Amino acid sequence: MKNYKKIITNIYKDLKSIDDPGKVANYIPELANVDENNFGIHISTINNEGFGIGDANKKFSIQSISKILTLTLAYKLIGENIWNRVDVEPSGNPFNSLLQLEADFGKPRNPFINAGAIVVCDILMSHLKNPKEDFLTFCRNISNNSSLNYSEKVAQSEKKSGFRNIALCNFIKSFGNIKNDVDAVLDFYFYTCSLEMSCKELSEIFLYLADETYTNNKNENILTTSEAKRINAIMLTCGFYDESGEFAFRVGLPGKSGVGGGIIAVHPNEFCITVWSPKLNPKGNSYKGMLFLEKFTTNTENSIF
Repeated sequence: MKNYKKIITNIYKDLKSIDDPGKVANYIPELANVDENNFGIHISTINNEGFGIGDANKKFSIQSISKILTLTLAYKLIGENIWNRVDVEPSGNPFNSLLQLEADFGKPRNPFINAGAIVVCDILMSHLKNPKEDFLTFCRNISNNSSLNYSEKVAQSEKKSGFRNIALCNFIKSFGNIKNDVDAVLDFYFYTCSLEMSCKELSEIFLYLADETYTNNKNENILTTSEAKRINAIMLTCGFYDESGEFAFRVGLPGKSGVGGGIIAVHPNEFCITVWSPKLNPKGNSYKGMLFLEKFTTNTENSIF
């Protein structure tokens, strides 16, 4: 595993007890109950090697990292037609902004802001018989992990506090870019965000973005090389809300964060690495996770640039 193990261990030890000015996401009440001192890292390579440290095996709410999975399934189902409903441009605005939707006539800038992910969920609802069950089955199949599940507590907590997302969905509906019942779309969206995984499970599930020969438990390719390239490109430019440019600048890998404190980063043809630390910076990204990945790509000299 090259020298990844030694480098990861050294950075983990350096960062474990640093002063972390971040704050745990508390606007979703259930997320505020997480121990803010959790810190885990796991790397999985395309050669089936893996290494984890710290809280790498603890499950947590992956939140917006799930947007890669909903996008992947929708892309598989309707192909390039997906870009008629959602764009691929960086937003430069907060992940829950209403302003941009007005200017763009209800077409979200990209699938990783909340508005875009809600439209992707609407697409899935139009093509799946049992959206929540079918999406979960898809995730279990591509991860070869039958234990993956939603967190009922987190989903219900998001429902009770998700006023901005409710507004976004209704606003998009007013432009005709939501085809299904608003309440049903939101219910599905909140459940997808409540998926729970560990760093180890996340670094394994996203190997399909690093390894073009990766197959699920039915020996099927997840995406074509072209589709994987496109999703990695959107992750690089849009994966960190209005801090995406900063992440590309500091880390140099396609990635995606979630307000549960997780970050996944992919090096095509090499590995997928996940970091989890629940305390977030003002942009909604894990403070310690961003710092770890910056040090990791600097010390390994292994970014896509």
